[in-house]
Amino acid sequence: MEEIKKIPLRSELNVEDTWATEDMYPSDQAWEEELASVAEDQKELAAFAGRLTQSPEVLFQYLTKMEKTNAKSELLANYCMRKADEDTRNGTYQAMAGKFTGAMVALEAACSFETPEIMTLSDEEMEDFYKRCPELERYRRYLTDLRRRKAHTLSAGEEKILAAAGEMAQAPDNIYGAFTYADLTFPDAVDSQGRKHPLSSGTFVSLEESGDRALRKDAYEKFYHTYQGFQNTTAATLNAQNKQLKFFAEARHYDSAFEASLDRTNVPTSVYRNLIEAVHQNLDKMHRYVRLRKKMLGVDELHFYDIYTPLLKDVDKKIPFEEAKQTVYDALAPMGEDYRKILKEGFDNRWIDVYQNVGKRGGAYSAGCAVHPYVLLNYSGSLDSQFTLAHEMGHALHSYHSNKAQNPIDSDYVIFVAEVASTCNEALLMEYLLNKTTDKKERIYLINHFLDQFKGTIYRQTMFAEFELNIGAMAAEGKTLTADVLNDEYKRLNELYYGPDMVVDDEIAVEWARIPHFYYDYYVFQYATGYSAAIALSRRILNEGENAVKDYIGFLSGGCSKSPIDLLKGAGVDMTSPKPVNDALALFGSLLDEMEELIRE
Repeated sequence: MEEIKKIPLRSELNVEDTWATEDMYPSDQAWEEELASVAEDQKELAAFAGRLTQSPEVLFQYLTKMEKTNAKSELLANYCMRKADEDTRNGTYQAMAGKFTGAMVALEAACSFETPEIMTLSDEEMEDFYKRCPELERYRRYLTDLRRRKAHTLSAGEEKILAAAGEMAQAPDNIYGAFTYADLTFPDAVDSQGRKHPLSSGTFVSLEESGDRALRKDAYEKFYHTYQGFQNTTAATLNAQNKQLKFFAEARHYDSAFEASLDRTNVPTSVYRNLIEAVHQNLDKMHRYVRLRKKMLGVDELHFYDIYTPLLKDVDKKIPFEEAKQTVYDALAPMGEDYRKILKEGFDNRWIDVYQNVGKRGGAYSAGCAVHPYVLLNYSGSLDSQFTLAHEMGHALHSYHSNKAQNPIDSDYVIFVAEVASTCNEALLMEYLLNKTTDKKERIYLINHFLDQFKGTIYRQTMFAEFELNIGAMAAEGKTLTADVLNDEYKRLNELYYGPDMVVDDEIAVEWARIPHFYYDYYVFQYATGYSAAIALSRRILNEGENAVKDYIGFLSGGCSKSPIDLLKGAGVDMTSPKPVNDALALFGSLLDEMEELIRE
């Protein structure tokens, strides 16, 4: 393996490989001035307290001001958070992010009268408001969704207290982020030739993809031994996260934090539980995958440091970023030229922060923004990095379409549908690559990557979802989530999901400590449901063409104008049924069949 180059400083990157934050604000000073104006917005909004039910015109005036202030706040948030993620050690931007959070908590507290006042209107009075003020129809979807949760809305005074507690409630996530991305350091990993490789949250997976098993093992052990050294700290942080979720759920008269979280996005809890049940019924395929990987790697024992490395080393290659962009562009031809025109706009106009630098936030994401989306990558040149590019640009074009088609108040799609567009792009990229290759080894390599996507997205994320559900239930019962409790549960689930052919060691038992999504409040199950929906949608696009694309673009343009279940039904997928999950895992099974046949030839 080629020795990994030194991680550059932010100042050493080429400007064209960084995102254009100046498209939001030309300078930090301009941002500061805009943030200062939120105080005046807050006063104007607070002046509506006690008046929202006086007339439909007053309610319309309030909602108009609120919508504009929220749009301003989202732009402010994007700037300070994107800048903070460029280098998490930079105190200036960490302070700006903290200042913004404080301003938003104050704004939310000042507007906490909104929901209780609107809830006092009867359904009949609300309809009368729409008749007397037709302009109010702009906010019908927002008001209907707000009033849907009437039973969980408190008095104005109580709502103000909960809003004021918002900054404290974010403490577990903030502490975890500062610890993981800024303070936690790892010793170098050493390969079989004695060469050192920088180990970090950003380089860990690329090291685990290495063909050098000694390097993979050393990186794996040093990575998780470091986390083991802080497992009591991270357990206390995750315990605090679950306690604050429990507090807010109980305050709002929900039976559990789980129920409260899914109700916020109008997704039935049965969808979450059905996913876990469907995956449990298909664990035999996951166990087959583990046995196949063990056989193809030719190892006596399969360890978790063997789970990411490609099965065929001689077809593994580095993909320059320019080549990755062109391949993704070509692969998305079934989406039509209008879609690809926007994709190219993003490629050519610095929507993307491409490479890792010292202190940069790990992983990848896309952030929707009014000016244009912003995509963070830590591109390494691997096939997985190319798929990550397709994935995040799927998010980006989802945000772009919703922002263009919807009013600001209806443009922000809920998290349940957030992973659909991203994984649909990945599925189309995989189909393109499989159809393009005529080489047997390359086909095996690609099918392995497709299998790894299923493993990592449906099986692994469902395991995360089950872990989150189970520890949430423990917290609800008053149990303290100690490191031992979390390790035992996490290890048990790994044994269940990976089966008897995987060595489930003590290192993997602490993997929960490095998963940031456990601070996102029952988020991870949506990767699995989203992937299942995306497989169904990609098949429809490839099989039906223009009509399917039209329905899909309608879904991308929907924002939150309908419930997430209804938005997906409009695109041809019913996620209240286990069918999409079962169909996706049936495809996983057929890919396993083909892989087994190819290696027998």
